[in-house]
Amino acid sequence: MEIFNEQALSQCVKDAVRAELQQHFKTAGSPGRAAEERLLSKQELAADLGVSLVTLTDWMKKGLPFLRLHKRVYFKKSEVLEIMQQNSKVKKGGKPSL
Repeated sequence: MEIFNEQALSQCVKDAVRAELQQHFKTAGSPGRAAEERLLSKQELAADLGVSLVTLTDWMKKGLPFLRLHKRVYFKKSEVLEIMQQNSKVKKGGKPSL
């Protein structure tokens, strides 16, 4: 005696997996994902970019985007790279801001 229909169970599993994947990919492309980006400290960003802390502080004074949480400073690497790319375009055609 068969308690469940094998085809019905197989279809139910397929539907559940499909629904989970669709939900996952809907949330993966949402703007909320950018908020989950890991924040970098001044030391981490300076090491990643290969510049000194003094240079990084100078860039901050000239408009490099940063976040201040309590007494600490953090950066979103994507924002920093975007500003640097914009600057390299400006540098070719005129005076850079950083």
